[in-house]
Order: sequence, then structure tokens, then C-alpha cells
Amino acid sequence: MRISVGQFGPGARVEQNLAAAGRLAERAAAEGAGLLVLPEEAMLAARATSEADFPGAVAAAWGPFAEGLAGLAREHGLAVIAGGYEPSGSDRPYNTLLAVDAAGAVAGSYRKLHLYDAFAHRESDRITPGDGGTAVVQLAGLRVGLQTCYDLRFPEVSRALALAGADVIATPAAWFSGEHKVDHWQTLLKARAVENTVWVAAADTCAPDSSASGGTVGHSAVIDPLALTVAALTDEPEAVATADVTRERIDQVRQFLPVLANRRADVL
Repeated sequence: MRISVGQFGPGARVEQNLAAAGRLAERAAAEGAGLLVLPEEAMLAARATSEADFPGAVAAAWGPFAEGLAGLAREHGLAVIAGGYEPSGSDRPYNTLLAVDAAGAVAGSYRKLHLYDAFAHRESDRITPGDGGTAVVQLAGLRVGLQTCYDLRFPEVSRALALAGADVIATPAAWFSGEHKVDHWQTLLKARAVENTVWVAAADTCAPDSSASGGTVGHSAVIDPLALTVAALTDEPEAVATADVTRERIDQVRQFLPVLANRRADVL
């Protein structure tokens, strides 16, 4: 099965963001992908919306976003994972990944567990953390684990997904730029892949630095269970990268690197 990761720079309008997602879906379908992973904030960029207007913007956009993802999945015949903001019943919505299958049906969702309260940012001021644990969904013939951006820095999330049977860990992100941040992103993606012997499909937003919204790094990638990067982007403003992803590669790597079988669950 082929997986595409798509990156773009979302703004404040869900209609424009869905239009960009549709263009990426068209490219992914043309490259034979059965699954497209889109970034965190594919619905709208929180930093492009004032704090006072944010809850209302989320309430207005969540329904059209979910319907739009389902529509482009049906139109292009591929499953889609993308990040948006889901109303929570309070003024702090959830940061939620939505997974839809190629027929447009919702296969599952995941509310971000670890909010980005680091590097002078405080995501928790605007967002409610998820409390439903991890999520693995069946898409395009593979079991896909879901995690979001800052979750990548917590290896127990990826390990839980691998132990739950994930073949691929989808990692939508809006990874802020800064000193060494591309190195952190690439190192952590490779570590999560090889320490769990799973595929990682990571889709980041790619937005320029500005005093109003901050910048994100792009560098979306598909990484194999031995931490080899098999498809990658750099700082393209709107692009996809596509790779063949197989269960056979996982089985091959685990024959000589059986880290999950060797782990000492009895003492750790």
C-alpha cells in the first residue's frame, strides 16, 4: 500500500484549507496512494485566530471540516487523516485528529494528549488535553496509530501504539521552527520508528516565520521500521511525498531486531 504525507501552511479559513487539502489529495491519488496523512491544524491555524474569536471559529469550522475531509476522501478514493479543532463544550476545544476511510466514513479520532507547553509556548491556555488514551484505526489495509506533534517527544505514546498492533504511526504536526528544531523533528521520527520497528508517516505544516503566527518547519517524511527515510519533503509550501508501506517490511526487520519481543515487561 502507498502512503502520502502532505504539507501546506493552513490559515484561518477552513474553506481555503480544505481547498489545499483537496489539491494534495488529488496529487496523492495520482501517485497511487491509499492513505493521505495531512498536518495538525489542517482545519485552521490557531495562531491566525485571536484568542477571543477562537472558540467561535472552531464551532463554526468543525462540521464543515469533517464533511470536507469525507468528501475529498470519496472523491479521490483514498483514506485521509488530518488535524483539526473539535468543540469540547468549553472555550478550550480539543486538538483532534480525524481519520476517514476511502468511502468517507469516520474510522476513528484521537484527541491530543500532550499539549505544547514548551519553548515559551502554552497550548494549554487555549486547548483542552485529551483524556481518552491512544487510538489505532484500520485504514487502507493497515493498522494506523495516531499521535500529534508534541506527543512525538513522549516515547511511551508510540510504544503504546506499537503494542496495540499499529503497523504505521501517523504523526500530523505543526512543528515550530527554531534553533535545532528540524534536527529534533527528524531525530525523534527516526527514533520512534526504529525503537518500535514500525513505519512512521509524519505530515507537518510548512509556514514562514512571522511575528504574528510563528513558523513551522515542514520536512514531512515517511520512515521505515529501520529508521530509513523512504520519502521526504523539505520546506515546500504545498507538496506531497509518497512511499510504498508494507507489513512485510515490518516482519523482515523484526526477524533480526525483535525489540518488542525482547522487552522486559515483567520489570518495567
